[in-house]
Amino acid sequence: MSDNKPLVIGLVADCKMMGLHPFHAIGDKYIRSISEGMNAIPLLIPAMGEPHLLESYLSMIDGLLLTGSPSNIEPHHYNGEPAEEPKHDPARDSATLPLIKMAIEADVPVLGICRGFQEINVALGGTLHQRVQELPGMMDHREDPEQPVDVQYGPAHAVHFEADSVLARITGNSEAQVNSVHQQGIKELAPALAVEAKAPDGLTEAFRLDRDDRFVFAVQWHPEWKVTSNPFYLSIFTAFKEACDARK
Repeated sequence: MSDNKPLVIGLVADCKMMGLHPFHAIGDKYIRSISEGMNAIPLLIPAMGEPHLLESYLSMIDGLLLTGSPSNIEPHHYNGEPAEEPKHDPARDSATLPLIKMAIEADVPVLGICRGFQEINVALGGTLHQRVQELPGMMDHREDPEQPVDVQYGPAHAVHFEADSVLARITGNSEAQVNSVHQQGIKELAPALAVEAKAPDGLTEAFRLDRDDRFVFAVQWHPEWKVTSNPFYLSIFTAFKEACDARK
């Protein structure tokens, strides 16, 4: 790829039933966060775990964005208890969990959002809480489904940055306000990861791969939401873009 060509960023699709048939689908906001927030080309990767397909897609992309989703990772991937409210996507699990390790090995920058944040932790050996709001002393991190979508994705709480974090460096601040649209969260952080930010209740809200030669960064909130009008959210995509440019 010549230097004057735009970056190509891969996104792994959800596999969901629409009527009687399965479809591979990705939310418009994630696609636009790449096309508008990064001025890059989004490449949709089907939720298919065949190694030869994953290798082929990996060779086509300059970065990998792991999106949020209504579905959750199947608990058996982190030795979790069976889910009380199973909303799973085993096809997506079959693609993202191996692809994360492949991308790290190939030095392809990775940005994880919400489910993608949880996928990176699980792929690298971490575990999850399935219902954070039921834990003593923890906040309810879910959105109010009765509110308009702008309210659901509006500022919900602060996140406090670690002093040596990428977030502190790129923003020059020690905290920021974020949205909160999840009920699962980090239980045990994978050994290869370092905490970037925490919610007021202590829940890990952002992390990075703890090595200087790879860009793997993830957040529990949704920075793709109206990314071009939110300087903090845009700074995350800018850091991702810079890592993709450097690798390219």
